[in-house]
Amino acid sequence: MVLRASRSTFSGGFGSARVGPPRSATGMAASIRAVNASSSNTSDPSFALLFDCDGVLVETEELHRLAYNASFQHFQIHIDGEQCDWPPEYYDVLANTVGGGKPKMRWHFGQTNWPVVMNPELQGAYPDTLTDEAVQDRLIDDLQDKKTEFYKKIVDEVAEAREGILELMDEAIADPSVAVGICSAATKAGFDKVVNSVVGKDRLACMDVLMAGDDVTKKKPDPLIYNLAREQIGLPADKCVVIEDSIVGLRAAMGAGMTCIITPCGSTMGQDFIGEGASFVCSPTVAASGVTLRKIFPEGATAPSFDF
Repeated sequence: MVLRASRSTFSGGFGSARVGPPRSATGMAASIRAVNASSSNTSDPSFALLFDCDGVLVETEELHRLAYNASFQHFQIHIDGEQCDWPPEYYDVLANTVGGGKPKMRWHFGQTNWPVVMNPELQGAYPDTLTDEAVQDRLIDDLQDKKTEFYKKIVDEVAEAREGILELMDEAIADPSVAVGICSAATKAGFDKVVNSVVGKDRLACMDVLMAGDDVTKKKPDPLIYNLAREQIGLPADKCVVIEDSIVGLRAAMGAGMTCIITPCGSTMGQDFIGEGASFVCSPTVAASGVTLRKIFPEGATAPSFDF
C-alpha cells in the first residue's frame, strides 16, 4: 500500500483557497501545500517526517490487547489446558519485543506451546496445531483476521489522536519542502481503520508515502519499512526524521540510519530511549514538549534539529 502524492495536485478537492475557505485545518494544510508547490521553483522535498501509527498517532496498544484476547476467546484457544489470555503486564513486554500481530502470536506460541482450538464449531479446521506447520499458519492467519474485526469495533468506540500530533502533521503537510508519511507494523486492515478514523481522508490524500505491515516481508525492529519509505520518497536517510513510541520502532528507525523522536505512551514510559540512541524524548506528547515542524527543520538548515 505505497502511495506517492504529487504536490501539484492539491489545488482543488480539499478546501482549495481558490474556492472559498477550507472546511478544516486539514483542508488549510492541503491548500497551503498546493499554493507553495505551485509558486516554488521545485516541488522536490528537502526533508521527510515519518510517523509510526500505533502509539504515536493514537494510544492503541491496550485496544490491540483487548482485541487479541477477544479473538482467543472466540476460538477458545487453549495452551496446556488453559485459555490463552494476554494480561497487561505481559502484553507490555510483548509489544516492546516483537513488531506486528502475527509475529507476536507466533513468538508467544513458540515460547510456550502451540495451542489447540476448543471451540467445537471451529475445531475441525485445525486438527493438528501442535505439529502441522500448515495448520499453524492457517490458525495464525484466522486469529489475526478475527482480531482485526474486534479491533475495528473498539477503534470506532474509543480511538482519538494524541495531543498535538495532528497539528504537527498538518504543519508538515503544509510545507512542500517536507515529505510526509506514515509507516506502521500493523496489518493493512487495522492500519486503514485507525488512519481513516483518526487522521482522515484529507490528510491521507496529502501523504507522500503510506505503508502498513503487509507491505514488508520483515517487521520492526527490522529497518525495512523505513528503508522502503526513504526509497519511495527519494531522500537519503540523514534527511529523514521518524516519530516513534517504542524501543522496537526506535531500533527500526536507527537501523535505517534515520534520527528518531520518541513520544512515549503506556508501557514505553520511562524506558531508556536516549541510551538506545533517540535524538529527543517527548514528555510525553509532542504538544507538551513544544515540538513543531520549524524546530525540527529550521529555515535554511541542511540537517534536522532537536533543540526544543
